Amino acid sequence: MWLWGLGVLLLLLYGSLDVWYFLRSAVVVLRAWLQPPVWDVLAEQGVGGRVLPGDVDFMGHMNNARYLRECDFARFSLYTRNGFFKALRALGATVVQGASTIRYRRSLALGEAFELRSRVLAWDDKAFYLEQHFVSRADGFLSAVMLCRQNILRSSPDKIMQFLCKRKVESPEFPAELQHWISYNTASSQALRTESKLEEKSQ
Repeated sequence: MWLWGLGVLLLLLYGSLDVWYFLRSAVVVLRAWLQPPVWDVLAEQGVGGRVLPGDVDFMGHMNNARYLRECDFARFSLYTRNGFFKALRALGATVVQGASTIRYRRSLALGEAFELRSRVLAWDDKAFYLEQHFVSRADGFLSAVMLCRQNILRSSPDKIMQFLCKRKVESPEFPAELQHWISYNTASSQALRTESKLEEKSQ
């Protein structure tokens, strides 16, 4: 009888939660925790991956959304090894994705192995900016590039960097493409705020 109860519980769990996401997250963090720490917060870190049957779409290559999911896992590994998660816990802070843009250059096919390389590019008073590269292991081709803004809540990037480096650290210079991307996001936000005000006036 208890087997039936367990089966129903598992069905409810899988029906209401993305169970594999949480299991994979735990495995990624544990694996990163067992690896040597990376003291250079700006150092690029790579994690391996492979396109599995559950990742592909009708065209036989990795589903667009799966790239973003893989980026999540790569950031978990990055933040575990460079001490970022430790700093967040110590400061009572949290991080949330504020924006992301991914550019697909060549699709990753079923069974194809890749390396996902992640690094912190820069930061301002509210967020860290990261770049993540999908590199095919077959020929080293850069298949996709992602930029993301990681907003820090209840603390600031400066405080996190001071915690990690035991001193005040200035952000590296913002690359030109990152500046353009930030300008686009700022313009988009301003346009949406203006649109919102117009809608309020018309009601």
